[in-house]
Amino acid sequence: MNEMVFQGLLIPFFGTVLGAACVFLLRGEMPLLVSKMLTGFAAGVMVAASIWSLLLPALAESETMGGLAWLPAVVGFWLGMGFLLLLDHVIPHLHMYAQQTEGPHSQLSRSTMLVLAVTLHNIPEGMAVGVVLAGFMLGDADITLGGAIAMSVGIAIQNFPEGAIISMPLRAAGMSRTRAFLGGALSGIVEPIGGALTVLLAEHILPFMPYGLAFAAGAMLYVVVEELIPEIHAGDAHSDWGVLTFGLGFTLMMVLDVALG
Repeated sequence: MNEMVFQGLLIPFFGTVLGAACVFLLRGEMPLLVSKMLTGFAAGVMVAASIWSLLLPALAESETMGGLAWLPAVVGFWLGMGFLLLLDHVIPHLHMYAQQTEGPHSQLSRSTMLVLAVTLHNIPEGMAVGVVLAGFMLGDADITLGGAIAMSVGIAIQNFPEGAIISMPLRAAGMSRTRAFLGGALSGIVEPIGGALTVLLAEHILPFMPYGLAFAAGAMLYVVVEELIPEIHAGDAHSDWGVLTFGLGFTLMMVLDVALG
């Protein structure tokens, strides 16, 4: 694994760490409106990354199939959706603002299950970064260095609010600042691990790259629709700010991918 690929895998994790460090700078709970705005921003980045960095390259790589060029993207997409659906049912977790846990019954604490919820949706992000970096490393013509950097930086940007969203409630629940920071930071450790495993398997997955790209897109969009969008609209007070920051995240990731790719 070359140094550039290794750094690309770590960039998103650093975004989570920096976001979690907000617990040392801010006091009290994060305001609900701010949390919704950050969640909307993260959702926008993930949707744009799924389209420009994953699904479009997957379709481009299948052009030689002619009229069936859509097939790998569709199959990979639904495999990704199914994979996250499975994890959603076998891992106990608790979404932000929810009162009822999901997955199998567990005696884990509320704070632990909050961390597991964020960790759960970091899995497809790590896979997305890994599969794009793997494609670049193996010389895939449809994945450029700029496109790989755009994916890593875009995920890092949306990881910043995620780190803060998990560490601040942990602090409000009574954890020390250090433990809350570690909980927020470690929720993102699955990303470089998952990405590294994808890169190490790169030589074996190259023939299936369109499926892998679409798989990551399906998994990320599952997270957006199942978790992030409901969180934007949680609570009694209606606000359009989460929707507006979704648009901001979407356009920022689109610009990054087009400008760097």
